[in-house]
Amino acid sequence: MHFSSEKRLDGDVVEREFALGEIPGILWTPAAVSPDAMSPDAVPAPLILIGHPPLGLGRMYPRLAGRARHYVAEYGFAAATIELPGCGVRPRWAAAEQARADLRRALESGGAVGGEIIDALILPLVDRAVPEWQAALDELLALPGIGGPVGYEGGVISIGVRLAVVEPRIVAAGLFAGSLVPAAMFEEARRVTVPLHVLLQWDDEGNDRQAALDLFEAFGSREKTLHANLGGHTGVPEFELDTGARFFARHLKAERTVFGA
Repeated sequence: MHFSSEKRLDGDVVEREFALGEIPGILWTPAAVSPDAMSPDAVPAPLILIGHPPLGLGRMYPRLAGRARHYVAEYGFAAATIELPGCGVRPRWAAAEQARADLRRALESGGAVGGEIIDALILPLVDRAVPEWQAALDELLALPGIGGPVGYEGGVISIGVRLAVVEPRIVAAGLFAGSLVPAAMFEEARRVTVPLHVLLQWDDEGNDRQAALDLFEAFGSREKTLHANLGGHTGVPEFELDTGARFFARHLKAERTVFGA
């Protein structure tokens, strides 16, 4: 992992851009646990991995940074994200671009999106992205000031499902319903056991509401909460950010304070 830039944001948050091979990423930490400022008795920060749709880090940055700064400044977490395969500045991925084009044509025609399109769009992305998230996690947990436990939130929900199944370091997940879900992911959802906090926009124009409800029912977790709000895809109420942060505070055992204060 190579860090290429560092800047201090309001609220004693340090933002650092990094590269893991060809994969760009961003890490946000409390200033008190940055390598230059960390005292020997400082408590390492729990880590939240922030997922996002495949639109590119540049386009998603304002929303990602807003969530990360809240987690860091208000709860003392560290937060990190990485660019998804075939997105942003990463090399083009012909199969993914073809799947997106097929999806656009299906939506423009007004017909139902077939399972073969959903599978081609989502399953290869999950297969590529999850090992990259795990490799980033290896590097992030080796940094001074970050000690886990780890949560995952947001993003393509199928990536979160797979990570919750295969990555034992993730102890809680906040998932955003609103992306297409292959039928195969329902079986994986039954194997999820970590606590879950799921957000659903009831009037999401691009989401199959019933599929989202069916996926929630399929999750095997003994603790799972569904928050459904009226409104479209981008209309998530602001208070849900703090609701999600408090969910992670319970399960990652972070205190509601900036570390070192």
